[in-house]
Amino acid sequence: MKNIHFDIWLGIGLNILHYRKEQGMTQMQLAEKCNLSRNHIQRIETAASSCSLDTLIDIAEALRIPLKKLFEFRE
Repeated sequence: MKNIHFDIWLGIGLNILHYRKEQGMTQMQLAEKCNLSRNHIQRIETAASSCSLDTLIDIAEALRIPLKKLFEFRE
């Protein structure tokens, strides 16, 4: 069953990917900063899985961006 909020999670994942790559950070480096597995970061970035707000806060802090940046979707 497809997540009814898939498009929102995809937007969040693409933002994480964008800011991570902008900083030259690998998925493994981000995962280590957030105490997550690389596979979990990959699944969040591709919207294959959702995560908690606490995890999004940890990711934003690791990327040194305001949390709201993860929710600014590009058209």
